[in-house]
Amino acid sequence: MNAPQILPREESWTDHDYVRHASAQGAVVRDRHGIFITFSLKHMQQLVAPALTRQMETETMAIQGITNGPVFELFQNSMLFSNAPAHGRRRGPLARSFAVPLVRQLRPKLQQLARALIEDHVNNGKIDFRDRIGGQLAARTVAMVLGVPRADLPMVTRLVYSAIRALSVRSPQVLAEAADDLTALNSYVADLLEDHKSAGAHDFLGDYLQRAGLTGLDGIETRMQIVTLVLAGSDTTRGALTSTLSQLMQNRDQWELLCADTDRHIQGAISEGLRYDPVIGALIRVAAKDLVFEGVAIPEGSLIGPLVVAALRDPAVYEDPDRFDISRTDHPRWHPVFGAGEHRCLGEALARAELEEALTALCHLAPKTVLTGPPPQLRGLGATRFVSEMPCRLAA
Repeated sequence: MNAPQILPREESWTDHDYVRHASAQGAVVRDRHGIFITFSLKHMQQLVAPALTRQMETETMAIQGITNGPVFELFQNSMLFSNAPAHGRRRGPLARSFAVPLVRQLRPKLQQLARALIEDHVNNGKIDFRDRIGGQLAARTVAMVLGVPRADLPMVTRLVYSAIRALSVRSPQVLAEAADDLTALNSYVADLLEDHKSAGAHDFLGDYLQRAGLTGLDGIETRMQIVTLVLAGSDTTRGALTSTLSQLMQNRDQWELLCADTDRHIQGAISEGLRYDPVIGALIRVAAKDLVFEGVAIPEGSLIGPLVVAALRDPAVYEDPDRFDISRTDHPRWHPVFGAGEHRCLGEALARAELEEALTALCHLAPKTVLTGPPPQLRGLGATRFVSEMPCRLAA
């Protein structure tokens, strides 16, 4: 059986509206790019199995007619877009350097950073939380890990939040802008690595370079894993913190519950924020062989996109899935937003630590925080979703 084609998207629809209309047509449908998409958490978990699918490599580049340049080079060399044996060789040095002890070591600094950022803006009028708090926390954390000088942060931050757009299907103009900034980011990371080559394994980058050399990564691969870390570790955390606080502001009883007993509810608030409106739209995979899935024929090589946005509101898993509830007890043990299997996000522990410290500091220092404009909108069903600004006032 052929998969039904999704109806054209209405301009007024949110992504969740789109998912409801699309899923009504069947368990597997095709979008306008020809990608087979699914909606349930069960199907997402089934379709990331190596026996059925493999990680996307340069397929989305082919969709856009891109065969060279900085964006193609990223897709060709990053661990995010590779399979065995290249994936293990590229991920290994970073995973061993990016271990849990590093997060424990960084925790006091994260707490101090989060408090300082919030204290700067408490009772000081309206701000854009996305960029002034979320973006700064994410960028400074990555800079802390990599040893980026404070003076370079504004430039690096701008490059990152522009270049990240290259990870999803975009208009030619946007992609060209992202490619230019990705080129500049590559150059900056290359210089950063060069500065650490003679330092030895005395910091994160020195340790990483030593392990990369032992693993046999070439120069481009060595650089691209750090570029990947900078991109993935900045944009997703900024978006996740913004989305989570937005939902807490819109559900005031949940915010007051969190502030009343932060230690008890902080983990639940983070898990629910990551679930309710996630910053990851889909896990794009490639059919490893001819498949018949839910009665739909999927030829080998086809793109398959289990929608994380839909899976995290799966009524078969979550009771009353459209309700934001930080006391929810039906979260899976492994949060689906971080992916699965060998490609599960290696920065999960650090991301959770950043979110914990930021929300805890907000509860303690600015419990009367309010939105001062429309809530931010998350849009897009690709790898990363766009998050609009969030005007608010931090108040004690």
